[in-house]
Amino acid sequence: MLVTDPITGHRFSDPSLLEQALTHRSAGSQHNERQEFLGDALLNCIAAEALYRRWPRADEGALTRARAELVRESALAEVARRLDLGPRLSMGPGEMKSGGHRRDSVLADTVEAIIAAIYLDAGFAACREVVLRWLEPDIAALPVGKVKKDAKTRLQEWLQGCSRPLPEYELIETRGAEHAKIFSVRCTLPDADLAAIGEAGSRRQAEQEAAGAMLMHLEKPHE
Repeated sequence: MLVTDPITGHRFSDPSLLEQALTHRSAGSQHNERQEFLGDALLNCIAAEALYRRWPRADEGALTRARAELVRESALAEVARRLDLGPRLSMGPGEMKSGGHRRDSVLADTVEAIIAAIYLDAGFAACREVVLRWLEPDIAALPVGKVKKDAKTRLQEWLQGCSRPLPEYELIETRGAEHAKIFSVRCTLPDADLAAIGEAGSRRQAEQEAAGAMLMHLEKPHE
């Protein structure tokens, strides 16, 4: 029996695939981590193809940066929020109590798992159609062919251009409730007594903030 899911809009011939995609590992052994693995690969492929066709004159670097922008954790979490997936997640009581259904990492993983569920249920064409519908607002918002390099990449290129060693990143603190943690990361340069601190809701983004702060210091004129 075909069952149309009201949020994804896909008609599942095997609803158990969607049920598993919405199940966090804290809820039991039939969780969504394997689907997440497959969905990640499918998402990257679909995003890459969409950008390749949409931006015929963009070079590899611009396409790579744009794809990274589309599939980053916070962007996928926003897709999940637009679909209101949080309330539909099956989670263990501890994870639910700590606000796991609102956490970016959990929401992003769920989006990837649902992508895999649709693919396993109906094949690549059906999966591609749904994913492109989800990504369209974000693709349309990208500046064509001119997505800025992230701070860590720009810092690395700046240092390499000066024949200097690469920066080092260290997690120095985490604080806050489980569902709203703040990560503090220190960026240091091995060949200089210089450090910059970045803070954000994920370690990855905190590293980006620290790299940005370090780059601002390096590029600032010094007397």
